[in-house]
Amino acid sequence: MKIAEHYSHLNGLEFIRVHKPELWTEIKEVIASVDADKFRTKVSKEKTMSGELLYAPKTINGAIRSSFAERKWESSTIAFWATKGANFIHKTVDLSSDEQKKEVLTAGQQAKRSFNQTDFVKDRVAVEVQFGKYFAVPYDLFVKHLAFYVGDVIDVGVEIVPMKSFAASAVGETGKRTRRMSSGVPWYEKELYNLIREGRGVPGVPLVIVGVEP
Repeated sequence: MKIAEHYSHLNGLEFIRVHKPELWTEIKEVIASVDADKFRTKVSKEKTMSGELLYAPKTINGAIRSSFAERKWESSTIAFWATKGANFIHKTVDLSSDEQKKEVLTAGQQAKRSFNQTDFVKDRVAVEVQFGKYFAVPYDLFVKHLAFYVGDVIDVGVEIVPMKSFAASAVGETGKRTRRMSSGVPWYEKELYNLIREGRGVPGVPLVIVGVEP
């Protein structure tokens, strides 16, 4: 695969290129290491394209995961304590998990421990790869990356998604319009629109949105 487009939010790409250029190189190497055509193995069961051979998102994700792992990128988890009291959350949201727990116990609040997990982190840069359902991308951008940034675990979040031409329909050599992936997958142009629509400062975390194609 290759990078077709990218967008820098709050100077995310500029930060990586200046302070972590070797990590940007590794991200590009990981993407280039995956031959997407090898993973066009999923036989569609959807009514509108039954029997068509599609790219298999889970298999592509697996290949990307292996390539990141070879370069020592690892999954990371950040825990937090959630409660129904808004005022209490305002008071504890910027604290560490242990400090939040202490505040919960001291105040006698009823709270539940939860966590956010990101797939790949290395030297304060996080990467999420989404070839699944479109609703996962906003969660990555507005919850996962933001949580790790506020928690002082990362400086930049990177989101990798397929281009529209990769995810959606295309005209083949026979002139017949075919699908490349199952319906409902995210695509770069749409996620870029959704991000820009929120305004320049939202979410408050430096990001790089990367659109890939075969």
